[in-house]
This record gives sequence, structure tokens and C-alpha cells, in this order.
Amino acid sequence: MPIGAGIGFAHKYNGTDLVSVTYLGDGAINQGQVGEALNMAELWKLPVIFVIENNQYAMGTSQERASAGTDLYNRGKPYGIPGRQVDGMDVRAVREASGIAVAHCRAGKGPYVLEMQTYRYRGHSMSDPAKYRSREEVSKIRSERDPIDRMRVWLLDEKVADEDELKEMDRSIKDIVSDAAEFAQNSPEPDPSELYTDVMVEA
Repeated sequence: MPIGAGIGFAHKYNGTDLVSVTYLGDGAINQGQVGEALNMAELWKLPVIFVIENNQYAMGTSQERASAGTDLYNRGKPYGIPGRQVDGMDVRAVREASGIAVAHCRAGKGPYVLEMQTYRYRGHSMSDPAKYRSREEVSKIRSERDPIDRMRVWLLDEKVADEDELKEMDRSIKDIVSDAAEFAQNSPEPDPSELYTDVMVEA
């Protein structure tokens, strides 16, 4: 969050209409630096959107056990920052809320908080067996709220695309990912000197 606020400061300082979008999870929301970043962003009216990806379990602790207040979009209110809770599993809802947040920032009104209520199907990492929730819970979310499936149904219902178009899109995306993975695996390792590229400027 402090880095995102810093980028927002650079956008404002340089007089651009760019907006900094910075992400954090429901686990990180209770860190002290969050409050500091929110305060500075509002104090200086920085064009920053703070996106809270609320997957309900952080690294493995449920939100109810970690946060005294579970409406995380309200975290900016003490600083005067508006916020909005969004169904993060609904592509169109995310798009609409993001447009509102960007317009707010570009109007010079300062930062905005978006709480995306989302879910992850697997553990937080390879070493996380995710035993803090039931298989039934995961299965229910996946079958009822999966964002890709929901968007697919909407596209078909609204006749924006048909089954053949969606299948072709799926094939095309898989080809792009496969080609990118193959390119990465078969490319030579970068020279160690690249570690310093774009990291520091001699002034």
C-alpha cells in the first residue's frame, strides 16, 4: 500500500491522469502500514485505488478471527476515503465499480477503496492443505459463483457470443499460455547483470 500511494504521488506530481491501482488481501488489511498509506493518500488527494482482495481466509485464518470489523471497504472512512464492496466473482460488477473508482480519482477527489469479495479454490501456497474449510464449501462456491462460468452464461444468454465462439476463444487462450510457457522454459537464463536493470539510476 505505501508503494501504491507513492506511485499515485508520482502520477499527481507529474500532472498525468494516470491512476495507481494497488492490491492487498484481507490478511494484510490489519497491518499498520495500511493506515499510514490511507492517511497519506487522502491527505494529499492521491489518485490511488486500494483494492482489497477479500478471499475470507488470508493465509489460513478466517476473516472473522482476524478482523474486528469485517466490512473491509469501510477501512478508509476514518480518513474520509469512500469505499465500496463488490462481488469480486462477477466480472461486470468489478468493471462497473472500477469505472466509478477511476472517475473519482481522475476528478481529483483522492483515493478510493474497493473490497472485492472473492474466493480461492486452493490453499494459499503449495504447502497449504487448506484444512481450515470443508470440501463442500469449496465445491459450492465453485459450482455457484465461479466468475468464468458466470460470465460464460451471461454471454450466451445475452447472445453476445455462441458456444463455438467461446470454445475457439478458450482454445486460443490455451495456445497463448502454452506458447508463453514453452518460450520461458526454452529461453536462456538472463545475464546476472540484468539484476540491476531499471533498479537504480545514477544521478
